[in-house]
Amino acid sequence: MNAPLVKVPLRYGLIAGALGFVLTIVLYYYFQHPLLIPPYIDFRVFLFGIFIFFALKELRDYYFDGVLYFWQGMIAALILTAVFAVVASAALLVFMRMDPDFLADYIRLSTEYLQSLPTDIIDRIGKEQYERNLEQLPSTNAIDVAFTWLVQSFIISFFLSVILSVILRRQPKT
Repeated sequence: MNAPLVKVPLRYGLIAGALGFVLTIVLYYYFQHPLLIPPYIDFRVFLFGIFIFFALKELRDYYFDGVLYFWQGMIAALILTAVFAVVASAALLVFMRMDPDFLADYIRLSTEYLQSLPTDIIDRIGKEQYERNLEQLPSTNAIDVAFTWLVQSFIISFFLSVILSVILRRQPKT
């Protein structure tokens, strides 16, 4: 495997992971609890978009002579996402151990949100599923939250990775 295909997304992933963790903390202290923001409007969408774009552009323009295949873009985006997810999730896990209020606030706010849902939404979710979620919420621990953050990062990044890999790819002229 070509070294830049690993080094470039690794560097961008480390920077994005640190920045993602900092943004999470800023959101928690100054705005809204970051874990309660729906994933489709999460700041990670914007963060992944920028970092994947610039990582793929750097690979294409500086290392691969203007040619980036779709598979190279997807591998680079996967590496970037994996590094981001591990760094941000590990930092979040450490932060939750240092500040237990983060997890306690998440559990309290999530419980309040679930209890405030109208009955028609509860019916769509299913009464059993709703009650199970409400019962399991108090037993949520830091590892559960960090793992959910990690998995969501991969899901969010996947769609952006496909789109940006297609947009930034250039095939060699035959």
